[in-house]
Amino acid sequence: MAITNTLFDRSILGTSALAMIPVNHIMRPLELTDFRKGYMECLSNLTIVGDVTEDMFSDNFEEMQRAGGYFIIVIEDLLAERIVASGSLVVEQKFLRNCGRVGHIEDIVVAKGQQGKRFGFTVIKQLLDLANATGCYKAILDCDADNVAFYEKCGLVNKGNVQMAVYAPDAAHK
Repeated sequence: MAITNTLFDRSILGTSALAMIPVNHIMRPLELTDFRKGYMECLSNLTIVGDVTEDMFSDNFEEMQRAGGYFIIVIEDLLAERIVASGSLVVEQKFLRNCGRVGHIEDIVVAKGQQGKRFGFTVIKQLLDLANATGCYKAILDCDADNVAFYEKCGLVNKGNVQMAVYAPDAAHK
């Protein structure tokens, strides 16, 4: 597979969510050039990013692209040339459900000063459309209790599950 500037083929993006994007903004797949458009700064509104260099970003991007199953979308403010929102769908191949697929929605973030513009809702809608387009029998996400009401407004159902985690001893976490 040849490495391209775009993480995945934009032709699989659903059109209903794209229609929700305001003027002077675009929703699209993550691109290699997004490092310089503040993608990592946008992510830092969610959790610890670390000291990611442009080379590290590029290497990770190419690894995700080669592996397939990674669908990171961004909303870019075209006038400012800045990433203002993002979200990820990671497609997991299963043996369950007739070798079905599960979509894991991750890393939903809207940059500071950009909340209230329905960017989060629009990103979730697009990721759900992508889950459907890639053949996922379900899409799931973990969230803080404070965010349950938001995700319910996006059409997700609280299944009452509890997230469990263990971090590597030397891993920074928040």
